[in-house]
Amino acid sequence: MNAPARFDTSSTTATPADLTISVRDRRFARAHTPRRWWLNNDPVATAWMNALSATFPRGEAFFIESVKAFREGASLRLEAEIRAFVRQEINHTREHIVFNKLAESAGYDISFIDRRVEGLLGQLKGRPQILNLAATMALEHFTAMLGHELLANPQLLDGADPELADLWRWHAIEEIEHKGVAYDTWLHATRDWSRWRRWRVKSIMMLLVTVRFIKHRWQETAQLLGQDGLTGARWQLRIASYLLVRPGFLRRIAPQWAAYFLPGFHPWNHDDRHLIGRHEGEFADALLPAAAE
Repeated sequence: MNAPARFDTSSTTATPADLTISVRDRRFARAHTPRRWWLNNDPVATAWMNALSATFPRGEAFFIESVKAFREGASLRLEAEIRAFVRQEINHTREHIVFNKLAESAGYDISFIDRRVEGLLGQLKGRPQILNLAATMALEHFTAMLGHELLANPQLLDGADPELADLWRWHAIEEIEHKGVAYDTWLHATRDWSRWRRWRVKSIMMLLVTVRFIKHRWQETAQLLGQDGLTGARWQLRIASYLLVRPGFLRRIAPQWAAYFLPGFHPWNHDDRHLIGRHEGEFADALLPAAAE
């Protein structure tokens, strides 16, 4: 890979020693008007992806603050990874704000999703920061798994508006690339914990995050479909089919989700950088030095 940020290997981690994290400063869909059902003219697929995107601006700001809270005392390698992570997430936030405005321009009211995320984050004020990091680590595992699926199964974006498909592939590449940062920050922050305590907290948090993630994204997808007048049992079944059967987002990620609970788990136990290589050239002209301040 031709990315410029390479990290020292002074600490023990499953993160590959030759991993590079690149900041690809791309802008998408400016002065662009995609069709209302931009993903293969499929209202369910469009609603699912729109619901995901609506959570990103506030969610990624939360991820950034949760990781930055534990920078002190980190190795040089982890410090560099955190800087690259932050810069990537800032760019993701910017582009999904644009994406969300396109959804609104297409006639969707997605403000209820933003309010829900705002309310959930408001409930976390005053909570120990280590729990916020545990939640970030779990949600980053979700975004990495979903990113993997988008790149490993290109048919998921078949028929998509080309500009928006590029946005999601770009985001997927960077989610895979920095998938170990929150986890390595967690290992640093809990270095004085017993293995049992660390496993117990991260596992409970993943279970809580999973229930909320699936419940809320399912509800939001149904509510967006409702704005198209697509309601009732038939459309609930269509959502279930999309997530569990074909293409089966949730079904496909189940093995990697379950791996999170295994002793010795680390996101980079599953090295899927070859997927990045398939698409790296598409965004090479936007590479920035990831290690720069």
